Amino acid sequence: MSHVPSPLDAHIGFWLRFISNHVSHAFAAKVEGHGVTVAEWVVLRQLLTTGATAPSALAEGLGLTRGAVSKLVDRLCAKCLVSRTANQEDKRYQTVALTPTGHELVPKLADVADANDAEFFGHLNDDQRAMLVGLMKDVVRRHGLKDVPIE
Repeated sequence: MSHVPSPLDAHIGFWLRFISNHVSHAFAAKVEGHGVTVAEWVVLRQLLTTGATAPSALAEGLGLTRGAVSKLVDRLCAKCLVSRTANQEDKRYQTVALTPTGHELVPKLADVADANDAEFFGHLNDDQRAMLVGLMKDVVRRHGLKDVPIE
């Protein structure tokens, strides 16, 4: 007697990926309309919270490699959204901060993120949203997941 494999849609992971792909792709298209990628948005949003910070601290806070953060910061500097400043005592150390243009853009992108959430999850009432987020946070805690999703 052979075992019948479960169908794809019997798996929670299938539904998480299905929803995530649609939510993420819609958001990516919207932020790219403002000239940034989702990964760049994540860095910009983090810098709004932390203020001027070392790239290594930024990498640690986002769960990214220093190389990945360096490339993202390079791109954001080229777009005049972020600036790098060398430490006066030790030129090897840098600080990364939002420029005035970056400070102006982050709230606009946050509104885009809020609108994207509303588009996909606005039909849920407050209790349903809290339950869904709580369940996902529980999975994150139980598995010690740390890296911030950027793609």
